[in-house]
Amino acid sequence: MKNYHFVYELLKPYRKKVGLNIMFNFLSSLLSVFTFGSIVPFLNILFKEVQTITPHPGKFDLSSDYFLSLVNHKIEFFIVHEGKQQALLGICAFIIIVFFLKNICSYLGQYQMAYLRNAVVRDLRQKIHSRILQLPLLYFNDERKGNVLTKATSDVTEIEFSIMGSLQMFFRDPITFFIYLITLLIMSWELTIFVLVLLPISGFIISRMGKKLKNAAGRGQNKLGEVMSLFDETLGGLRVIKSFNAEDNIHHKFETESNNFFELMVKLFRRQYLASPLSEIMGSISIAVVLYFGGALILDGNSSFDGAFFVTFLIIFSQLIPPAKSFSEGFFKLKKGLASTERINELYKEPSEPLHKGKNLVKTTFDGSIELKNTHFTYKNGANALNNVSLTINKGSSTALVGQSGSGKSTLVSILPLFITPNKGEIFIDGIDILDIELKSLRNLFGIVSQEAILFNDSIAYNVKLGKSDATEAEVIDALKIANAWEFVEKLENGINQNIGENGNKLSGGQKQRLSIARAVLANAPILLLDEATSALDTESEKIVQAALENLMKGRTSVVIAHRLSTVSNTDKIVVMQDGEIIEEGAHKELLATKGKYYNLCSLQGIEA
Repeated sequence: MKNYHFVYELLKPYRKKVGLNIMFNFLSSLLSVFTFGSIVPFLNILFKEVQTITPHPGKFDLSSDYFLSLVNHKIEFFIVHEGKQQALLGICAFIIIVFFLKNICSYLGQYQMAYLRNAVVRDLRQKIHSRILQLPLLYFNDERKGNVLTKATSDVTEIEFSIMGSLQMFFRDPITFFIYLITLLIMSWELTIFVLVLLPISGFIISRMGKKLKNAAGRGQNKLGEVMSLFDETLGGLRVIKSFNAEDNIHHKFETESNNFFELMVKLFRRQYLASPLSEIMGSISIAVVLYFGGALILDGNSSFDGAFFVTFLIIFSQLIPPAKSFSEGFFKLKKGLASTERINELYKEPSEPLHKGKNLVKTTFDGSIELKNTHFTYKNGANALNNVSLTINKGSSTALVGQSGSGKSTLVSILPLFITPNKGEIFIDGIDILDIELKSLRNLFGIVSQEAILFNDSIAYNVKLGKSDATEAEVIDALKIANAWEFVEKLENGINQNIGENGNKLSGGQKQRLSIARAVLANAPILLLDEATSALDTESEKIVQAALENLMKGRTSVVIAHRLSTVSNTDKIVVMQDGEIIEEGAHKELLATKGKYYNLCSLQGIEA
């Protein structure tokens, strides 16, 4: 039921459009009954000799006898006074007018559906994108990127074509079906009762198959997520794949997953395609029963209706089959689409990143110090990243975090802006627990430059202004100058409006990193977090970027992660980490004098006092 509620919530803002669609579908179905109902008088005009006019039926009621008597009375009256030729012309004109109105109503229903269908899909994409932004970073450590992309692309497409494509059927076909069914009950309840006996049997069979289809669709979309992940890994690791001649190995792995997906989808579509022949078989059985029963009544002379009436009944009855068939196909598509809503709902089952956890205080300045007290953090897999870490970082100081990979440096830096939340311990900024600071306010205190420059497929100006969208062109240029980036930006054809490609691929590594620094300069945060910002650069680029970083750090508090110890020897404090703990702390010369872990690291890199 949650999945149906999910669909309802998507449609809820557009109830007026849904109502208009249903209204026009109702009018279209009602008018189609009039077109088929006109067959009786049409046949009577052609084959029946009018000798006496049928009496007016009198007081109104809903019986078939009343309507037949009224129609016969009007038609026969017209034939007697105007002639068969004029009556035939009038019936044909009536059919044309009704068909015209029917199709106008049908189009107006689809006109509303065009807006409804695309609006819901647009809203769904926006909701998923917004939801991805709300999820904590730890979620994406465990979830495969390809699976998330599949939910945002393939699952949305599946909902568009399966659920939204079926909505027209669900808003139109049940209305059409029941209008025809009511008409048939009025015409002859005895014949119509056979339909009602067969319908539950058909519904039960279709429902059972639909459940299996939904389960198969869910497995198919999960498998597609795995295939998409392999695509993403191939694109991201293409250089490595080629350098190790691993094309065959990688392709074999992809072929295996692709073939598994293929087999699942073959089974799924075979079940889906069974809906149409199944509904037609049930429909043909119904028609055969009605033909036999009605025909037997006429042949025995026990029926209250004539051949023209029975032909009309059969034609209207035959019109029950297309909406029933369409509805069953729509039901199968709906079940298939609901599997995608389940996968998308998985994003909503995950807890959002809380915007605040305590007092929700707004803090705009950094005036004293950052204090970590007995801080612990353990990942879901049980890996202990931080263990009883206590550290003080004073305003205006520069603190370097050093140690081997996996020692907890990046985890410590990630905890400060609450990208991850510590399991135990406390962290204070100016004496305020960071859990009491409103999340956006907290993160505005930090400017981050990471090892890998994260840039977007847009202009230089857009990337630099990411944290300050209202910045002027002059402010952007000033930030680029401080980051030593203006020297190459001003030479570009479009200057700061130059598009830099996906992840800045039109620029060199050093240029991309300088744009990241310019972004941090413009954001003007009082605390800087620098995560190995120069480790991926060549010597020349490193010198330029290091100079830009020094410009950035002037007058700010900075926490620097570094493997190249030569870049942090002048920092105020060096913190040596190992296995999630702080094992040494002090200035460069002080730590060398102790001849401990830091001394050994410096010796390995050829650094002397």
